[in-house]
Amino acid sequence: MKRILLQLDVDTLPATFDRIVALDAGADDVISLGGVTPENVEPLVHGAIFTRGPQDLKNTAIFVGGSDVQAAEKVFHKVRQTFFGPMSVSVMLDPNGSSTTAAAAVRIAANTTTLKESDCLILGGTGPVGIRTAELLAGEGARVRIASRQLSRAESAAALIRSRFETAQISPAEISDAGLAAAVDSVKVIIAAGAPGVAFLTAEECQSIKSLQVAIDLNAVPPLGLAGIEAGDKATDHQGISCSGALGVGGLKMKLHRLAIETLFSSNSQVLETQAIYALSQGMK
Repeated sequence: MKRILLQLDVDTLPATFDRIVALDAGADDVISLGGVTPENVEPLVHGAIFTRGPQDLKNTAIFVGGSDVQAAEKVFHKVRQTFFGPMSVSVMLDPNGSSTTAAAAVRIAANTTTLKESDCLILGGTGPVGIRTAELLAGEGARVRIASRQLSRAESAAALIRSRFETAQISPAEISDAGLAAAVDSVKVIIAAGAPGVAFLTAEECQSIKSLQVAIDLNAVPPLGLAGIEAGDKATDHQGISCSGALGVGGLKMKLHRLAIETLFSSNSQVLETQAIYALSQGMK
């Protein structure tokens, strides 16, 4: 029986990236649909769960993606609400690659140093990748600082994460001369997750942070977020700091993305969101 992935994208045109990765991960066929909303997704889900008997539904899975993360989350929740009894298939949420990217970045950091009770700073941490990275770091027991040029955005992101994790140690910070100086104090891990082309720290500034052990820049568009890190670096030692760039993280992200797709077809009950995707990265390098 063919393994079929139903790719539901909230954008008008479904992402070719997600389709190709799914085929490379072992899906025999990918049905790619764009313009999916909570209002029109139910009959699409019915088409996935009613065409095969319960014993064969592990051969069908659903992937929810798109550039609008909040819209994709709403579709994902509606998909799950449509399931009932044994009539369900595995489903994965990875809008804009945010969950797999965040999971790969945190896994690289966790492979390098102890995160529990460590001070970690996310620069530009109010976007989808930044928020998911903060959630995963908090789940590892780290003390997380979310920094933004607009303090109100950092405060909102911190409040969102606290609402999901009551035990999360999250604090907001402002990216200004004074704010950044306070944010980098005693920090062990820095992850730059800002918009493409936004520079945060010079190489000299990174080297001046005596407590810094890990620096990860998720931006591949010059100028990079953390100067001195090459896009292809992966846990590369730069004067005592383990540095990773966007392409270095991207290699692990791709491995994890493919493994997640493979995992979907292991049963008809897999639910792969950020935390579950991160759990799959255990042991990966």
